[in-house]
Amino acid sequence: MSRIGKMPIALPAGVEVKFADGIVTVKGPKGTLSREIVGNIGIEVEGATLLVKALDDKADTNAKHGLYRALLNGMVTGVSAGFVKSLEVKGVGWKAAVQGNKLVLNVGFSHPVEIVAPEGIKFECPTLTEVNVSGISKELVGQTAANIRKVRLPEPYHGYGIRYKGEYVEHKEGKTSGKGKK
Repeated sequence: MSRIGKMPIALPAGVEVKFADGIVTVKGPKGTLSREIVGNIGIEVEGATLLVKALDDKADTNAKHGLYRALLNGMVTGVSAGFVKSLEVKGVGWKAAVQGNKLVLNVGFSHPVEIVAPEGIKFECPTLTEVNVSGISKELVGQTAANIRKVRLPEPYHGYGIRYKGEYVEHKEGKTSGKGKK
């Protein structure tokens, strides 16, 4: 039995969960998410709690028990509160701006880089050097933020690049030439 899988999920007010034909649907104030449940896993709603149950003792079922509990918890959190990933743009003259559903990055290339928001994702730029990626799907928010970061990964010599807010980039010492030589 999975320790994570055994924990109940508290359902906030306004969140509905339906499970039929191997598909679980979570509906809340921010939207609706669906996921296919594969394997011998059962889902029960008891009052304001959601329980994920393993229906046999196989190793594969035990592994999926904890996985689906964690995924369902993320779905419940997403439709009730949503998810946000914050990124910082570090570089001289580098900036980010939102134009409609596109994020426009000026990050040291000869051209601006445009990233179109996938369905269900919203971009915000509170300042010229900050980008907030928000949505109800934890996977989609994380993957979109990772794709933005991939445009200019943080480099270790000057610290330029796009990084997650609060991410620490260890700086390397540059080359030293001519010291100690005669």
